[in-house]
Amino acid sequence: MKPFRTAVRSLLIATLLLGSWTLVLAQEPAGQPASPPADNTKVNERDRSPNEATADQQKENRSDRDITQQIRQAIMKDKSLSTYAHNVKIITQNGQVTLKGPVRSEDEKTAVEAKATEVAGENKVTSELDIKPKN
Repeated sequence: MKPFRTAVRSLLIATLLLGSWTLVLAQEPAGQPASPPADNTKVNERDRSPNEATADQQKENRSDRDITQQIRQAIMKDKSLSTYAHNVKIITQNGQVTLKGPVRSEDEKTAVEAKATEVAGENKVTSELDIKPKN
């Protein structure tokens, strides 16, 4: 029983120490102002609209899942795209694709839309991609 207590005590001490380091790391560096919080109010309001497609509305039928998968694979294969572009939301409902999220440039936006159109077909893609250039 003693080895068990020792192990538990060691685990508690390690947890406390790790928690202390987490607090230290989470603090802003001295002399630097805290960055302003992100304001996603407009995006959140848009996404709350019952007329807007959201990821949880992705259909579970095989056809829609296949379209989404093929678009995601095409985007991920293109290593010239930013992480932002690789992470856009792809929502397919009855063959109609909606793209949402930020990309870094107009070229990326065009490339992602083209890849989706290539898979889903002409007039089957709605783009709600936003351009968020590096600051």
